[in-house]
Amino acid sequence: MQTKNIFMKQTEKISIFLMTFFLSAFAFAQDKAADLTVDVNSTKSTTSTEWYGNPIYWVVGAVALIIIIALITRGNNNNSN
Repeated sequence: MQTKNIFMKQTEKISIFLMTFFLSAFAFAQDKAADLTVDVNSTKSTTSTEWYGNPIYWVVGAVALIIIIALITRGNNNNSN
């Protein structure tokens, strides 16, 4: 009975070692660098025609947000005496 238990432990250790070895080899086999060529020179225009590209909309939006926050905080100062 004792030898069967020792044999099972040794078999388990060997199987764990082999599984770790093969999984490690499989992971290194996937570590191939990709052959990609990337063109960083694009011909896209730098001018933005979208609304969020115009700074006037940002200024008007910030002013409106500040006014709304001021009105909300000012309205909460009611004295209930």
